[in-house]
Amino acid sequence: MSIKNLEKYLPEHTFPFLRKWFGEHYIHIKITRGRNSKLGDYRKMPDKSHQITINSTLQPQLFFFVFTHELAHLLAFENFGGRISPHGAEWKNTFRTMLLESISIYSDDLKPIILKFSKSPKANFMSSPDLVRYFHIEDYEDESSYVEDLNAGDRFIYRKQTYIIEELRKKNYLCKNLDNGKKYIFKPLARVEKIS
Repeated sequence: MSIKNLEKYLPEHTFPFLRKWFGEHYIHIKITRGRNSKLGDYRKMPDKSHQITINSTLQPQLFFFVFTHELAHLLAFENFGGRISPHGAEWKNTFRTMLLESISIYSDDLKPIILKFSKSPKANFMSSPDLVRYFHIEDYEDESSYVEDLNAGDRFIYRKQTYIIEELRKKNYLCKNLDNGKKYIFKPLARVEKIS
């Protein structure tokens, strides 16, 4: 896919950054339908080219953010060698530099969130509550809540199953499935339907 074909997915004024980051690298860019498991993906190909996939359903600023994340993998591996950890210090430093370099792309209300995130970039988008809240793109019913908004003893429905919150463990929530009796860990920003 040509860089020009990305225009409809990206915010304005991103091409100077992308051209710089792409450099001489040969990159296959695949725009995919929405995936629940991931927003984007990077892979080095056997022929030494690179492949990046990104969900087509992302808002332009989030698309650019995810694209930057994936390009940071490419640049970190190229600059530091293939033996580095995928989300190790080299990737974090590369991603941080790219985020700060391109901060002008983001809207004024998003810039402070990006700056805060850049201090210690996370591998998983879902690990940043501020970004998840800002970009939440799914339309939920009014009765939906985040697990972190509920209290111990509250009941909720998640994927048509009923649960009760037992306790907070570090940053996550231990919940019991009332349908099968098993216990599960929920992330704070899991979207659920509270039962009154």
